Amino acid sequence: MKSWMKSAAAGVMAAALLGCGHKEQAAPPASSGGAQAEIPGGNVILIGHVAPLSGSDAHLGKDNENGARLAADEINAAGGVRLGDKIYRVEILGEDDKADPREGTLAAQKLIDAGVVAVVGHLNSGSSIPASKIYSDAGVAQISPSTTAAKYTEQGFKTTFRVVANDNQQGAALASYAITGFKAKSVAIIDDRTAYGQGLADVIEHSLKDHGVSVVAREYTDNKTSDFNAILTKIRAREPDVIIFGGMDATAGPMAKQMRQLGIKAPLLAGDGSCSPEFVKLAGDGADVLTCSRAGEAVEKLPKGAQFMAKYKAKFGSEVQIYAPYSYDAVYVVVDAIHRAGSLDRTAVTNAVAATDYDGLTGHIGFDAKGDIKNGAISMYHVQDGQLTYLSTTR
Repeated sequence: MKSWMKSAAAGVMAAALLGCGHKEQAAPPASSGGAQAEIPGGNVILIGHVAPLSGSDAHLGKDNENGARLAADEINAAGGVRLGDKIYRVEILGEDDKADPREGTLAAQKLIDAGVVAVVGHLNSGSSIPASKIYSDAGVAQISPSTTAAKYTEQGFKTTFRVVANDNQQGAALASYAITGFKAKSVAIIDDRTAYGQGLADVIEHSLKDHGVSVVAREYTDNKTSDFNAILTKIRAREPDVIIFGGMDATAGPMAKQMRQLGIKAPLLAGDGSCSPEFVKLAGDGADVLTCSRAGEAVEKLPKGAQFMAKYKAKFGSEVQIYAPYSYDAVYVVVDAIHRAGSLDRTAVTNAVAATDYDGLTGHIGFDAKGDIKNGAISMYHVQDGQLTYLSTTR
């Protein structure tokens, strides 16, 4: 972590400063440790955060938001960020997009109107992608801690970034695991028709076919369904070596339970949306069928991962779900950009984000020309004895 970040914090500036050409020179951090510095209440930098805080993905959305708030609290406790003769504190302005594309664009516009200098979010690809156009038009940097759909950074927007690997990497890693880990010669694929689920399933299918694996069934459901007996009965008759699912844990959990009830022996292989403690809870005694990926380093394997998980649990009373460490890092990236820009001007901050060279909790963070993280990692897990167990990481 950059030395200044040990004490830096962020706050929000008045709307008149946001988007204007005024540039304040960055001064040294407000505090270098010890007693907490007092931060004037009126000097605030608003950083937006968007995720589903209601509905079936709310546990994942709250996990992301908690990570962002933990970072802001740490920064503020360390004394704030000084720009010129002013010290600012960070305030996270959270919005609920309900994992819905339309709600995502409404949330984006609401944050822009509120004067945010940057946004951490959204959780889901389906809401991140349409919202990214809103942020681009306003010149507001958007750093997603969990959007993996390749399209997100393929639109040509200069404001769009992510701190996790994309689904081209994740899909290829899952296809490779099906071939090398399960020795699969045939697979069945199910997706939930969301931008994330279908997009990931498409990448996996193409990669498998390129390697001569037979796709004996390609089925779809939606993220509101809980009865998969008809689909699974049809797939069971095809006897695939592996069943692959593109979608979220709220769907994957009941699906795994019903796979067990139907006596299906094939393992379930899924992406990051299903790779959570919530899946284990929902799947019950069918949970051990799952092998899954996450689009980043395994938090438990990070040098400061155990420390982060302990701080998270102490503050929020719950375990990390998936991407809280990445929303935590995204807030620090925004504050690092503000520090380097010496300004709260949205364009200056966005340009500084693009030039990020930062060592965070989750590893080194830098972005390519599209806004994808450089050298992104994919980590594999398997459910064993009711716990997600780390297997390996590839890049």
